[in-house]
Amino acid sequence: MLYLLAGVFLGWSLGANDASNVFGSAVTSKMLKFRTAAVLASVFVLLGAILQGQPGIETLKGLTRLTLVQATVSSVAAGVTVTIMTVLRLPVSTSHAAVGAILGIGLRNQQINMAGLGKVLICWLGTPVGAVLIAIVVYEVLGAFYNRLKINLFQADSLIRFSLILAGVYGAYALGANNVANVTAVFVGTGDLSVFSALLVGGLSIGLGILTFSRRVMETVGTKLVRLDAFSALIVVLSEAITVHIYSFVGVPVSASQAVIGAVLGVGIVKGINTVSRRTLANILAGWFITPVVAGFIAIVFSFAVHLHHMPRP
Repeated sequence: MLYLLAGVFLGWSLGANDASNVFGSAVTSKMLKFRTAAVLASVFVLLGAILQGQPGIETLKGLTRLTLVQATVSSVAAGVTVTIMTVLRLPVSTSHAAVGAILGIGLRNQQINMAGLGKVLICWLGTPVGAVLIAIVVYEVLGAFYNRLKINLFQADSLIRFSLILAGVYGAYALGANNVANVTAVFVGTGDLSVFSALLVGGLSIGLGILTFSRRVMETVGTKLVRLDAFSALIVVLSEAITVHIYSFVGVPVSASQAVIGAVLGVGIVKGINTVSRRTLANILAGWFITPVVAGFIAIVFSFAVHLHHMPRP
């Protein structure tokens, strides 16, 4: 069962990096304590993984055929890539890392499901654009509703605080449902894990990453990209959750980071684009493009090294 540690490592990396997309805005806008956010996120990530994670697993396991060793190598390569980006405080895509690593092995095997890959790429491209549009609509609708409420400042603060918690819980559920496939789908493909076991292990490992190492990346999303007031933070979290959840039904793991950045840009369009830090946005965009390439390269190198190690000695 040692191979499973590779999946747990990748899940831990995912939780450490992507928790910022769920509760980062709420924490940095002082609406919720980090510890409370981490516990809530961990619980609902697990629920989302178990209840709605299977479609994504079916998609990823069909991208290429892997042996158990190759599945382990791809998980390690993706986990290393995401961990590097996390240390650099870049909220990158675990989906990009996982798929990049799988494709790296697939290229080495000269066997890739191009139809499945095309479906994934289309959804990847649609994620930030969709999040922008959803954020604009959600901002206008909720803004109109909120402005009609006759409440004082204390009541408004309590309402937004409660709404942020609900949106964060929903975002955690959507993250688990959509991204758990990145963690353990390869082991379902090799026949070494059942679907339920993969969902359980994946959800638990993501939660572990949230609880132990997610605070650092929250600072990037919450404070460096855009100056978020409490209401805008609510719009971002809710729009990101809706976007990611939609792709859970499609069965394609997408980038929660892309969704949250798209949502932030949507809010920026409504409020004025000058609220967005273009330098930080450029760094994050660069990370998105670099991540699958780096993960694929690391997977190929690791796979080659393992192959050499198992070659018969002369």
